[in-house]
Amino acid sequence: MEVVVGRVAKAHGIRGELAVDVRTDSPEERFREGATLVARHRDGSTRELTVAAARPHGGRLLVTFEQVASRQDADLVRGVLLLADTADLPPTDDPDEFYDHELEGLRAELTDGTTIGTVQEIVHAPGAELLSLDRDGRVVLVPFVREIVPVVDVPGGRVVVDPPEGLLDE
Repeated sequence: MEVVVGRVAKAHGIRGELAVDVRTDSPEERFREGATLVARHRDGSTRELTVAAARPHGGRLLVTFEQVASRQDADLVRGVLLLADTADLPPTDDPDEFYDHELEGLRAELTDGTTIGTVQEIVHAPGAELLSLDRDGRVVLVPFVREIVPVVDVPGGRVVVDPPEGLLDE
């Protein structure tokens, strides 16, 4: 299984360097020299890219890939999603830390066991993480904090939500 670890925002300079929006907690590992990522284009096509160098720059990483040697090459990969294989991810030692892919697809239920939806994705907003729930075709964003999501049971396939009044209302 593959997970998104970044998205190419734009070309930077004339030598093929790319500004990447990071979507991983371990960019030093995912974007280390020699790391191989899969680039998924908007049309669904993929290709492998090997990291030649990476450095932080203004909240993003500037990444050079061996296969991207010019500004023209860089413009062709603008907007691609950069994927890593979940088998390559190190285990989390903290019981309160989860990879996004571990939470996606879990059943969301209230403290009384009533099913309220399914976790579609984790939204990494500035200053907060949110669970995006599919609630009968409607998207509901739930702050991913212990007070509101007191139980994450990955082996049991569920998260328990204890919402404040009005959070789940239409």
